[in-house]
Amino acid sequence: MLSFIASIYGQVASLRNCLYDQGIFETFDLGARTISIGNITAGGTGKTPLVAYVAEFLAASGEKVCVLTRGYGREDVKDRVLVSDGVSILADPREAGDEPFELAQKLLRKAVVIADADRVSAAEWAERKFGVTAFVLDDAFQHRQVRRDLDIVCVDATDPFGGGKMLPAGRLREPIYNLKRADIVVITRANLAGDLSNLKFEISELNVGAAIFATRNEIATVAALEEFCAMARRSKGDSTPVSSGSQSSRLRLKTHKALAFCGLGNPENFFEQLRRGDLSITATKTFRDHHVYTPQDIVDIETLARENGVKLLLTTAKDAVKLSNLKFTIPCFVVEIRMIIDDAETFESML
Repeated sequence: MLSFIASIYGQVASLRNCLYDQGIFETFDLGARTISIGNITAGGTGKTPLVAYVAEFLAASGEKVCVLTRGYGREDVKDRVLVSDGVSILADPREAGDEPFELAQKLLRKAVVIADADRVSAAEWAERKFGVTAFVLDDAFQHRQVRRDLDIVCVDATDPFGGGKMLPAGRLREPIYNLKRADIVVITRANLAGDLSNLKFEISELNVGAAIFATRNEIATVAALEEFCAMARRSKGDSTPVSSGSQSSRLRLKTHKALAFCGLGNPENFFEQLRRGDLSITATKTFRDHHVYTPQDIVDIETLARENGVKLLLTTAKDAVKLSNLKFTIPCFVVEIRMIIDDAETFESML
């Protein structure tokens, strides 16, 4: 049954792309440089750090940047939410969605962040209100209503094409040959995979003209949850790193057993990154992507921790923004991951 549904899903995706390719479905120019960053698979591919990286580079280059995102996981996906005006964070995670809120934190004083399913209308409004000169479209490879100057697709090195099957049998959002639309393919989490030569060859076979880059992840900062949330509550902030005591926090973590938990599209990659960072991960607990945490969830996490003799909890920044109003009795730390692009100079020259 899943294979049958996946076949129908693939046919619908192909028909939709064909109608856009032939100009039957209308596309719109946003009137400013537009860069799309998306996936060909569902689930986490490490896209959000790349969105932040591109927006930061454009801002440093003198552009007035706006990130446009649908904002999955927010309370009302139909409403437009100004998550950040570039100076202040104006919405909480429930209103904004966890990823838009996380982006707003990372890009404070660097970019406007708007969550709106209608990205054309949101862009017109943002240009009038903020004088935007560059748009970064988050999760927009399938959002073909908007014309873009550059199409970047993230491919997870640890699971590039979701088993090669369409949703719901696999993780492909559209047939794999549609990678031909990409200008740049970024292979994420390269440090968690082995030799990339076969994957790069496969991508080149699908799209001979695409530039291919690889990224690797490393632990950037570690902060106590209270410290991280205190920063998140600021209506106005600066670009100071989340934790000024990251080294001492990491040393403390390395000497204690930890339970790691998260609600991500690909949680195992987060856990593996922690292990490779020499952290002692004794137990893990996963939740659905964009999970909204409840007091009972914290009870369940801490019960599992005690059963495993764990003294510390670890989670992600994406999860942490939804934990500020919940009470922990076991110390909880937020681990932020930094993305490093191989041949960053060439990549940035294409932006």
